[in-house]
Amino acid sequence: MRWACILLPQLALDAVLRTREDPLQPLVLVQGPVQRRLVQAVNPAARELGIRRGQTLTAARALSDDFVCVEHDPEHVQYWQTFLAAWAYRFSSHVSLDYPRALLVEVQSSLGLFGPWPRFEQRLRRELTELGFSHRIAVAPNALAARVLVNVADGLAVDELQLPDYLRELPVSRSGFAPEAAEALARMGLRKLHQVLALPRASLARRFPCSLLDHLDTLQGLHPLALGAYQPPDDFAGRVEFNFEVESIASLLFPLRRLTGDLAVFLAGRDCGVQRFVLLLEHREGESTQVPVGLLSAEREPGMLFELARGRLEAVQLRAPVQAFAVRAQELPRFVPAAGELFVERPQQSLAWEQLRERLRARLGDEAVQGLALCADHRPEQAWSAQPQAGAAQLDEPPRPGWLLAEPQPLDDLFPRILCGPERIESGWWDGGDVRRDYYLVETRDGRRAWAFHAAGGAGPMWVHGWFA
Repeated sequence: MRWACILLPQLALDAVLRTREDPLQPLVLVQGPVQRRLVQAVNPAARELGIRRGQTLTAARALSDDFVCVEHDPEHVQYWQTFLAAWAYRFSSHVSLDYPRALLVEVQSSLGLFGPWPRFEQRLRRELTELGFSHRIAVAPNALAARVLVNVADGLAVDELQLPDYLRELPVSRSGFAPEAAEALARMGLRKLHQVLALPRASLARRFPCSLLDHLDTLQGLHPLALGAYQPPDDFAGRVEFNFEVESIASLLFPLRRLTGDLAVFLAGRDCGVQRFVLLLEHREGESTQVPVGLLSAEREPGMLFELARGRLEAVQLRAPVQAFAVRAQELPRFVPAAGELFVERPQQSLAWEQLRERLRARLGDEAVQGLALCADHRPEQAWSAQPQAGAAQLDEPPRPGWLLAEPQPLDDLFPRILCGPERIESGWWDGGDVRRDYYLVETRDGRRAWAFHAAGGAGPMWVHGWFA
Protein backbone atom coordinates (compact mmCIF):
# COMPACT_ATOMS: atom_id res chain seq x y z
CA MET A 1 0.00 0.00 0.00
CA ARG A 2 0.99 3.63 -0.48
CA TRP A 3 -0.24 6.41 1.74
CA ALA A 4 -0.25 10.12 1.06
CA CYS A 5 -0.24 12.58 3.93
CA ILE A 6 -1.66 16.01 3.13
CA LEU A 7 -0.51 18.40 5.83
CA LEU A 8 -2.44 21.67 6.23
CA PRO A 9 0.03 23.86 8.13
CA GLN A 10 -2.18 26.96 8.41
CA LEU A 11 -5.65 25.49 8.20
CA ALA A 12 -7.24 27.95 10.64
CA LEU A 13 -5.85 30.97 8.78
CA ASP A 14 -6.70 29.63 5.32
CA ALA A 15 -10.26 28.88 6.40
CA VAL A 16 -10.74 32.55 7.29
CA LEU A 17 -8.85 34.00 4.32
CA ARG A 18 -10.88 32.09 1.73
CA THR A 19 -14.08 33.79 2.94
CA ARG A 20 -12.68 37.29 2.53
CA GLU A 21 -12.83 39.25 -0.72
CA ASP A 22 -9.39 40.80 -0.09
CA PRO A 23 -7.00 38.06 1.12
CA LEU A 24 -4.09 40.53 1.00
CA GLN A 25 -5.51 42.60 3.85
CA PRO A 26 -3.56 42.08 7.12
CA LEU A 27 -5.33 39.45 9.21
CA VAL A 28 -4.64 38.17 12.73
CA LEU A 29 -6.21 35.21 14.55
CA VAL A 30 -6.35 35.61 18.33
CA GLN A 31 -7.33 33.37 21.22
CA GLY A 32 -7.18 33.29 25.00
CA PRO A 33 -8.94 35.13 27.85
CA VAL A 34 -10.02 38.73 27.51
CA GLN A 35 -7.30 39.89 29.88
CA ARG A 36 -4.53 38.34 27.77
CA ARG A 37 -5.37 37.86 24.11
CA LEU A 38 -2.59 36.05 22.23
CA VAL A 39 -1.89 36.05 18.49
CA GLN A 40 -2.40 32.53 17.19
CA ALA A 41 -1.73 33.04 13.46
CA VAL A 42 -0.95 35.87 11.03
CA ASN A 43 -1.03 36.16 7.25
CA PRO A 44 1.97 37.52 5.27
CA ALA A 45 0.53 41.06 5.16
CA ALA A 46 0.26 41.15 8.97
CA ARG A 47 3.73 39.66 9.29
CA GLU A 48 5.14 42.57 7.31
CA LEU A 49 3.75 44.87 10.01
CA GLY A 50 5.97 43.11 12.55
CA ILE A 51 3.22 41.03 14.15
CA ARG A 52 4.28 37.52 15.17
CA ARG A 53 2.59 34.46 16.57
CA GLY A 54 2.67 34.38 20.37
CA GLN A 55 2.53 38.13 20.83
CA THR A 56 -0.19 39.64 22.94
CA LEU A 57 -2.90 41.52 21.11
CA THR A 58 -1.86 44.65 23.04
CA ALA A 59 1.67 44.37 21.68
CA ALA A 60 0.34 43.82 18.16
CA ARG A 61 -1.87 46.92 18.49
CA ALA A 62 1.17 48.90 19.58
CA LEU A 63 2.90 48.01 16.32
CA SER A 64 -0.07 48.77 14.06
CA ASP A 65 -3.83 49.13 14.05
CA ASP A 66 -4.11 48.39 10.35
CA PHE A 67 -5.20 44.75 10.58
CA VAL A 68 -8.38 42.70 10.99
CA CYS A 69 -8.70 40.66 14.16
CA VAL A 70 -10.65 37.37 14.06
CA GLU A 71 -11.34 34.96 16.91
CA HIS A 72 -9.67 31.57 16.49
CA ASP A 73 -12.31 28.82 16.70
CA PRO A 74 -11.03 25.20 17.06
CA GLU A 75 -14.45 23.85 16.06
CA HIS A 76 -14.23 25.87 12.88
CA VAL A 77 -10.84 24.27 12.14
CA GLN A 78 -12.32 20.81 12.70
CA TYR A 79 -15.16 21.63 10.30
CA TRP A 80 -12.75 22.53 7.51
CA GLN A 81 -10.60 19.46 8.07
CA THR A 82 -13.75 17.36 7.72
CA PHE A 83 -14.71 19.32 4.61
CA LEU A 84 -11.34 18.54 3.03
CA ALA A 85 -11.82 14.89 3.95
CA ALA A 86 -15.04 15.00 1.90
CA TRP A 87 -13.00 16.47 -0.95
CA ALA A 88 -10.35 13.75 -0.66
CA TYR A 89 -13.02 11.04 -0.55
CA ARG A 90 -13.54 11.43 -4.29
CA PHE A 91 -9.98 10.17 -4.82
CA SER A 92 -9.89 7.31 -2.34
CA SER A 93 -12.32 5.25 -0.29
CA HIS A 94 -9.95 5.29 2.71
CA VAL A 95 -9.41 8.75 4.17
CA SER A 96 -8.40 9.22 7.80
CA LEU A 97 -8.71 12.22 10.13
CA ASP A 98 -6.75 10.68 13.00
CA TYR A 99 -4.09 13.42 12.96
CA PRO A 100 -4.85 17.12 13.48
CA ARG A 101 -4.44 19.42 10.47
CA ALA A 102 -3.65 16.46 8.23
CA LEU A 103 -5.36 13.99 5.90
CA LEU A 104 -4.11 10.45 5.39
CA VAL A 105 -5.22 9.08 2.02
CA GLU A 106 -4.57 5.59 0.69
CA VAL A 107 -3.53 6.23 -2.93
CA GLN A 108 -2.19 2.91 -4.21
CA SER A 109 -5.63 1.69 -5.31
CA SER A 110 -6.37 5.04 -6.99
CA LEU A 111 -3.34 5.23 -9.28
CA GLY A 112 -5.03 3.15 -11.96
CA LEU A 113 -7.83 5.71 -12.18
CA PHE A 114 -5.95 8.99 -11.72
CA GLY A 115 -2.68 8.07 -13.35
CA PRO A 116 0.87 7.75 -11.97
CA TRP A 117 1.67 9.53 -8.74
CA PRO A 118 3.33 12.66 -10.23
CA ARG A 119 0.20 13.40 -12.28
CA PHE A 120 -2.07 12.49 -9.36
CA GLU A 121 -0.06 14.75 -7.05
CA GLN A 122 -0.36 17.69 -9.47
CA ARG A 123 -4.12 17.32 -9.49
CA LEU A 124 -4.33 17.25 -5.70
CA ARG A 125 -2.16 20.35 -5.40
CA ARG A 126 -4.08 22.23 -8.08
CA GLU A 127 -7.46 21.57 -6.47
CA LEU A 128 -6.21 22.42 -2.97
CA THR A 129 -4.81 25.69 -4.28
CA GLU A 130 -8.12 26.50 -6.00
CA LEU A 131 -9.92 25.81 -2.73
CA GLY A 132 -7.57 28.24 -0.97
CA PHE A 133 -5.61 25.90 1.34
CA SER A 134 -1.83 25.80 1.64
CA HIS A 135 -0.46 22.27 1.94
CA ARG A 136 2.46 19.86 2.05
CA ILE A 137 2.27 16.34 0.60
CA ALA A 138 4.43 13.26 1.12
CA VAL A 139 3.96 9.61 0.14
CA ALA A 140 5.31 6.54 1.93
CA PRO A 141 4.56 2.79 2.18
CA ASN A 142 2.75 3.23 5.50
CA ALA A 143 0.57 5.99 6.91
CA LEU A 144 2.73 6.86 9.93
CA ALA A 145 5.87 7.22 7.81
CA ALA A 146 4.00 9.54 5.44
CA ARG A 147 2.83 11.66 8.38
CA VAL A 148 6.35 11.93 9.81
CA LEU A 149 8.16 12.53 6.52
CA VAL A 150 5.82 15.37 5.50
CA ASN A 151 7.23 17.32 8.47
CA VAL A 152 10.69 17.47 6.91
CA ALA A 153 10.10 17.43 3.13
CA ASP A 154 7.31 18.56 0.82
CA GLY A 155 6.76 16.50 -2.33
CA LEU A 156 8.66 13.46 -1.06
CA ALA A 157 7.63 10.09 -2.56
CA VAL A 158 9.32 7.09 -0.90
CA ASP A 159 9.00 3.40 -1.75
CA GLU A 160 9.72 0.43 0.52
CA LEU A 161 13.37 0.18 -0.51
CA GLN A 162 14.05 3.88 0.10
CA LEU A 163 12.13 4.17 3.37
CA PRO A 164 14.88 2.88 5.76
CA ASP A 165 17.41 5.38 4.39
CA TYR A 166 15.05 8.33 4.85
CA LEU A 167 13.99 7.24 8.33
CA ARG A 168 17.57 6.92 9.56
CA GLU A 169 18.27 10.60 8.81
CA LEU A 170 15.13 11.91 10.51
CA PRO A 171 15.73 14.29 13.44
CA VAL A 172 14.50 12.76 16.67
CA SER A 173 12.56 15.94 17.44
CA ARG A 174 10.52 15.50 14.25
CA SER A 175 10.00 11.74 14.29
CA GLY A 176 6.59 11.79 15.93
CA PHE A 177 7.62 10.75 19.45
CA ALA A 178 5.70 11.95 22.48
CA PRO A 179 7.19 15.25 23.76
CA GLU A 180 8.48 13.62 26.96
CA ALA A 181 10.19 10.81 25.05
CA ALA A 182 11.71 13.18 22.49
CA GLU A 183 13.09 15.37 25.29
CA ALA A 184 14.56 12.36 27.11
CA LEU A 185 16.23 11.09 23.92
CA ALA A 186 17.70 14.55 23.31
CA ARG A 187 19.17 14.61 26.85
CA MET A 188 20.84 11.29 26.03
CA GLY A 189 22.59 12.99 23.08
CA LEU A 190 20.52 11.26 20.41
CA ARG A 191 19.84 13.61 17.51
CA LYS A 192 19.06 11.29 14.57
CA LEU A 193 16.64 8.39 14.39
CA HIS A 194 19.35 5.93 13.31
CA GLN A 195 21.00 6.49 16.71
CA VAL A 196 17.78 5.44 18.43
CA LEU A 197 17.37 2.40 16.17
CA ALA A 198 20.93 1.30 16.99
CA LEU A 199 20.16 1.03 20.73
CA PRO A 200 19.28 -2.40 22.19
CA ARG A 201 15.50 -2.91 22.31
CA ALA A 202 15.72 -4.29 25.84
CA SER A 203 17.43 -1.12 27.01
CA LEU A 204 14.76 1.07 25.36
CA ALA A 205 12.02 -1.07 26.88
CA ARG A 206 13.44 -0.50 30.38
CA ARG A 207 13.89 3.26 30.00
CA PHE A 208 10.77 4.21 28.04
CA PRO A 209 7.10 3.23 27.82
CA CYS A 210 6.22 0.45 25.39
CA SER A 211 4.55 3.03 23.15
CA LEU A 212 8.02 4.18 21.99
CA LEU A 213 8.93 0.75 20.61
CA ASP A 214 5.48 0.43 19.07
CA HIS A 215 6.00 3.79 17.38
CA LEU A 216 9.37 2.70 15.96
CA ASP A 217 7.95 -0.59 14.65
CA THR A 218 4.96 1.11 13.07
CA LEU A 219 7.17 3.77 11.50
CA GLN A 220 9.26 1.06 9.81
CA GLY A 221 6.17 -0.81 8.64
CA LEU A 222 6.72 -3.80 10.95
CA HIS A 223 3.35 -3.32 12.65
CA PRO A 224 0.15 -2.16 10.92
CA LEU A 225 -1.43 1.10 12.03
CA ALA A 226 -5.17 1.00 12.71
CA LEU A 227 -6.73 4.16 11.28
CA GLY A 228 -10.25 5.46 11.46
CA ALA A 229 -12.06 5.69 8.11
CA TYR A 230 -13.90 8.87 7.21
CA GLN A 231 -17.53 8.44 6.22
CA PRO A 232 -19.16 11.35 4.36
CA PRO A 233 -22.37 12.70 5.93
CA ASP A 234 -25.75 12.44 4.23
CA ASP A 235 -26.25 16.20 3.96
CA PHE A 236 -24.30 19.41 3.46
CA ALA A 237 -24.20 22.47 5.71
CA GLY A 238 -21.92 25.40 4.97
CA ARG A 239 -21.94 28.69 6.84
CA VAL A 240 -20.13 32.05 6.74
CA GLU A 241 -20.36 34.43 9.69
CA PHE A 242 -19.65 38.13 9.14
CA ASN A 243 -17.85 40.54 11.46
CA PHE A 244 -20.24 43.25 10.31
CA GLU A 245 -23.85 43.54 9.23
CA VAL A 246 -24.46 43.06 5.51
CA GLU A 247 -27.23 45.26 4.16
CA SER A 248 -27.12 44.52 0.40
CA ILE A 249 -27.55 41.41 -1.71
CA ALA A 250 -24.49 42.33 -3.79
CA SER A 251 -22.27 41.88 -0.73
CA LEU A 252 -23.53 38.30 -0.36
CA LEU A 253 -22.47 37.17 -3.82
CA PHE A 254 -18.83 36.46 -2.90
CA PRO A 255 -19.69 34.18 0.06
CA LEU A 256 -22.42 32.62 -2.10
CA ARG A 257 -19.84 31.67 -4.72
CA ARG A 258 -17.64 30.12 -2.04
CA LEU A 259 -20.51 28.18 -0.46
CA THR A 260 -21.87 26.83 -3.73
CA GLY A 261 -18.32 25.88 -4.72
CA ASP A 262 -17.93 24.01 -1.43
CA LEU A 263 -21.27 22.30 -2.07
CA ALA A 264 -20.04 21.17 -5.49
CA VAL A 265 -16.83 19.78 -3.95
CA PHE A 266 -18.85 17.89 -1.35
CA LEU A 267 -21.17 16.45 -4.02
CA ALA A 268 -18.25 15.32 -6.16
CA GLY A 269 -16.72 13.54 -3.16
CA ARG A 270 -19.97 11.63 -2.53
CA ASP A 271 -20.54 11.13 -6.29
CA CYS A 272 -24.05 12.55 -6.07
CA GLY A 273 -25.95 15.66 -7.10
CA VAL A 274 -28.36 18.13 -5.58
CA GLN A 275 -31.87 19.00 -6.71
CA ARG A 276 -33.02 21.20 -3.84
CA PHE A 277 -31.06 23.31 -1.37
CA VAL A 278 -31.78 26.30 0.85
CA LEU A 279 -30.01 29.62 1.37
CA LEU A 280 -30.33 30.89 4.95
CA LEU A 281 -29.87 34.58 5.75
CA GLU A 282 -29.43 34.91 9.51
CA HIS A 283 -30.42 38.20 11.18
CA ARG A 284 -29.77 39.61 14.64
CA GLU A 285 -33.43 39.28 15.59
CA GLY A 286 -36.23 37.14 14.28
CA GLU A 287 -36.18 34.04 12.14
CA SER A 288 -33.74 33.51 9.31
CA THR A 289 -34.80 34.31 5.77
CA GLN A 290 -35.01 31.11 3.76
CA VAL A 291 -34.47 31.17 0.00
CA PRO A 292 -35.25 27.75 -1.55
CA VAL A 293 -33.46 26.79 -4.76
CA GLY A 294 -35.00 23.97 -6.79
CA LEU A 295 -33.77 22.29 -9.96
CA LEU A 296 -35.60 20.01 -12.36
CA SER A 297 -32.77 17.47 -12.30
CA ALA A 298 -29.77 16.71 -10.10
CA GLU A 299 -26.72 18.93 -10.79
CA ARG A 300 -23.31 19.54 -9.21
CA GLU A 301 -21.45 21.91 -11.54
CA PRO A 302 -20.26 24.82 -9.32
CA GLY A 303 -20.82 27.59 -11.87
CA MET A 304 -24.38 26.45 -12.54
CA LEU A 305 -25.21 26.11 -8.84
CA PHE A 306 -23.92 29.64 -8.23
CA GLU A 307 -25.89 31.17 -11.12
CA LEU A 308 -29.14 29.50 -10.06
CA ALA A 309 -28.70 30.48 -6.41
CA ARG A 310 -27.74 34.00 -7.46
CA GLY A 311 -30.93 34.37 -9.51
CA ARG A 312 -33.05 33.36 -6.52
CA LEU A 313 -31.09 35.51 -4.09
CA GLU A 314 -31.28 38.68 -6.18
CA ALA A 315 -35.09 38.49 -6.09
CA VAL A 316 -35.07 38.74 -2.27
CA GLN A 317 -35.75 41.98 -0.39
CA LEU A 318 -33.73 42.04 2.82
CA ARG A 319 -35.98 42.74 5.80
CA ALA A 320 -32.98 43.21 8.11
CA PRO A 321 -29.16 43.22 7.93
CA VAL A 322 -27.53 39.80 7.56
CA GLN A 323 -25.07 38.55 10.16
CA ALA A 324 -24.43 35.05 8.78
CA PHE A 325 -25.05 33.26 5.52
CA ALA A 326 -25.55 29.49 5.17
CA VAL A 327 -26.30 26.88 2.52
CA ARG A 328 -27.96 23.59 3.43
CA ALA A 329 -28.72 20.60 1.24
CA GLN A 330 -30.40 17.52 2.67
CA GLU A 331 -31.63 15.68 -0.43
CA LEU A 332 -28.67 14.42 -2.45
CA PRO A 333 -29.95 12.18 -5.26
CA ARG A 334 -27.87 10.10 -7.60
CA PHE A 335 -26.08 12.12 -10.27
CA VAL A 336 -25.71 10.89 -13.83
CA PRO A 337 -23.39 13.10 -15.93
CA ALA A 338 -24.63 14.15 -19.32
CA ALA A 339 -23.18 12.23 -22.24
CA GLY A 340 -20.35 14.18 -23.83
CA GLU A 341 -19.59 14.62 -27.51
CA LEU A 342 -16.30 13.91 -29.22
CA PHE A 343 -16.60 17.11 -31.25
CA VAL A 344 -18.44 20.04 -29.64
CA GLU A 345 -20.18 21.97 -32.39
CA ARG A 346 -21.94 24.67 -30.38
CA PRO A 347 -20.12 27.96 -29.75
CA GLN A 348 -18.29 28.53 -26.50
CA GLN A 349 -20.73 31.27 -25.47
CA SER A 350 -23.83 29.08 -25.79
CA LEU A 351 -25.33 26.98 -23.01
CA ALA A 352 -26.64 23.48 -22.91
CA TRP A 353 -30.42 23.33 -22.80
CA GLU A 354 -30.50 22.09 -19.20
CA GLN A 355 -28.37 25.02 -17.98
CA LEU A 356 -30.37 27.56 -19.99
CA ARG A 357 -33.63 26.16 -18.63
CA GLU A 358 -32.48 26.39 -15.02
CA ARG A 359 -31.15 29.94 -15.46
CA LEU A 360 -34.43 31.09 -16.99
CA ARG A 361 -36.37 29.55 -14.10
CA ALA A 362 -34.09 31.22 -11.57
CA ARG A 363 -34.42 34.62 -13.26
CA LEU A 364 -38.09 34.59 -14.36
CA GLY A 365 -39.73 32.22 -11.90
CA ASP A 366 -40.95 28.63 -12.03
CA GLU A 367 -44.18 29.46 -13.89
CA ALA A 368 -42.42 31.33 -16.70
CA VAL A 369 -40.72 28.21 -18.11
CA GLN A 370 -43.06 25.40 -19.02
CA GLY A 371 -42.85 22.06 -20.75
CA LEU A 372 -45.26 19.91 -22.72
CA ALA A 373 -47.11 16.98 -21.20
CA LEU A 374 -49.15 14.39 -23.09
CA CYS A 375 -52.86 13.95 -22.43
CA ALA A 376 -55.01 10.87 -23.00
CA ASP A 377 -56.96 12.31 -25.92
CA HIS A 378 -56.67 11.58 -29.65
CA ARG A 379 -57.79 15.04 -30.73
CA PRO A 380 -54.70 17.07 -31.68
CA GLU A 381 -56.02 20.18 -29.89
CA GLN A 382 -56.45 18.26 -26.65
CA ALA A 383 -53.51 15.83 -26.85
CA TRP A 384 -51.04 18.05 -24.98
CA SER A 385 -50.96 20.64 -22.22
CA ALA A 386 -48.40 23.12 -20.93
CA GLN A 387 -47.22 22.38 -17.39
CA PRO A 388 -44.51 23.98 -15.26
CA GLN A 389 -41.42 21.89 -14.51
CA ALA A 390 -42.34 19.28 -17.10
CA GLY A 391 -39.91 17.69 -19.44
CA ALA A 392 -40.27 17.66 -23.20
CA ALA A 393 -42.99 15.33 -24.40
CA GLN A 394 -41.81 12.28 -26.34
CA LEU A 395 -44.26 11.31 -29.07
CA ASP A 396 -44.45 7.76 -30.38
CA GLU A 397 -45.56 6.73 -33.83
CA PRO A 398 -47.55 7.85 -35.76
CA PRO A 399 -45.54 11.09 -36.17
CA ARG A 400 -46.93 14.41 -35.06
CA PRO A 401 -45.90 17.88 -36.28
CA GLY A 402 -43.67 20.09 -34.16
CA TRP A 403 -45.80 23.16 -35.01
CA LEU A 404 -49.52 22.66 -34.42
CA LEU A 405 -51.62 25.57 -35.67
CA ALA A 406 -54.06 27.19 -33.28
CA GLU A 407 -56.76 26.99 -35.98
CA PRO A 408 -56.65 24.77 -39.11
CA GLN A 409 -56.00 26.66 -42.35
CA PRO A 410 -56.96 25.71 -45.92
CA LEU A 411 -54.22 23.89 -47.86
CA ASP A 412 -53.17 26.18 -50.73
CA ASP A 413 -51.86 23.27 -52.83
CA LEU A 414 -54.47 21.59 -55.03
CA PHE A 415 -52.35 18.50 -55.76
CA PRO A 416 -50.19 17.73 -52.73
CA ARG A 417 -48.04 14.62 -52.59
CA ILE A 418 -49.41 12.19 -50.00
CA LEU A 419 -46.56 10.56 -48.04
CA CYS A 420 -48.55 8.77 -45.34
CA GLY A 421 -52.16 8.20 -44.37
CA PRO A 422 -54.98 8.27 -43.91
CA GLU A 423 -55.14 8.14 -40.10
CA ARG A 424 -58.70 8.44 -38.85
CA ILE A 425 -59.41 10.31 -35.63
CA GLU A 426 -62.89 10.11 -34.16
CA SER A 427 -63.23 11.46 -30.63
CA GLY A 428 -64.79 14.08 -28.36
CA TRP A 429 -68.42 12.99 -28.47
CA TRP A 430 -68.67 13.21 -24.67
CA ASP A 431 -67.82 16.90 -24.31
CA GLY A 432 -69.47 18.43 -27.37
CA GLY A 433 -66.20 18.72 -29.31
CA ASP A 434 -66.82 15.75 -31.62
CA VAL A 435 -64.38 15.42 -34.54
CA ARG A 436 -64.29 12.89 -37.39
CA ARG A 437 -61.27 13.44 -39.61
CA ASP A 438 -58.83 11.62 -41.89
CA TYR A 439 -55.26 12.92 -41.45
CA TYR A 440 -52.43 12.70 -44.02
CA LEU A 441 -48.76 13.51 -44.10
CA VAL A 442 -48.40 15.53 -47.31
CA GLU A 443 -45.64 17.36 -49.13
CA THR A 444 -46.40 20.64 -50.94
CA ARG A 445 -44.91 21.91 -54.21
CA ASP A 446 -42.25 23.95 -52.36
CA GLY A 447 -41.07 20.94 -50.36
CA ARG A 448 -42.81 21.66 -47.05
CA ARG A 449 -44.36 18.80 -45.11
CA ALA A 450 -47.78 19.34 -43.57
CA TRP A 451 -50.21 17.44 -41.43
CA ALA A 452 -53.52 17.89 -43.27
CA PHE A 453 -57.00 16.43 -42.98
CA HIS A 454 -60.44 16.38 -44.55
CA ALA A 455 -63.78 15.18 -43.24
CA ALA A 456 -63.85 11.46 -42.54
CA GLY A 457 -64.96 9.42 -45.53
CA GLY A 458 -65.33 12.50 -47.75
CA ALA A 459 -63.38 14.10 -50.55
CA GLY A 460 -63.78 17.73 -49.46
CA PRO A 461 -61.06 20.38 -49.23
CA MET A 462 -57.98 19.64 -47.12
CA TRP A 463 -57.02 21.68 -44.10
CA VAL A 464 -53.54 22.11 -42.65
CA HIS A 465 -53.39 21.40 -38.91
CA GLY A 466 -49.61 21.53 -38.45
CA TRP A 467 -46.20 21.73 -40.07
CA PHE A 468 -43.25 19.40 -39.68
CA ALA A 469 -39.76 20.83 -39.23
